[in-house]
Amino acid sequence: MKLGAFSTSLSVKDLNVSKQFYEKLGFKVFAGNEEMNYLIMKNGNALIGLFQGMFDNNILTFNPGWDENANTVKNYDDVREIQRSLKENGIELISETDENTEGPGNIMLTDPDGNTILIDQHI
Repeated sequence: MKLGAFSTSLSVKDLNVSKQFYEKLGFKVFAGNEEMNYLIMKNGNALIGLFQGMFDNNILTFNPGWDENANTVKNYDDVREIQRSLKENGIELISETDENTEGPGNIMLTDPDGNTILIDQHI
């Protein structure tokens, strides 16, 4: 299963304070919008998303169809294929994407320890 680019989405209390902290660790703003309370930061191949006031807990995020530079990759598993495979393997989903659509879509699930996983396809 090809899940795509991986990042950790962090629920932060103060976007600017977190931005400054991660800049000291060598991360640079890659994408996002401070006015909309989120930034995507990058250090080499490592990606983190900083999200203020959008969700309660940290989330493991995968982006099918993208590499770590948000470039489209040719061969990837569509989120609907991933969804079917997970369901066939007995994985319960928190949210699903419509099987009758194409393009962007997302699904959510939790691992056995309660960590939220978002599989978020943008293309």
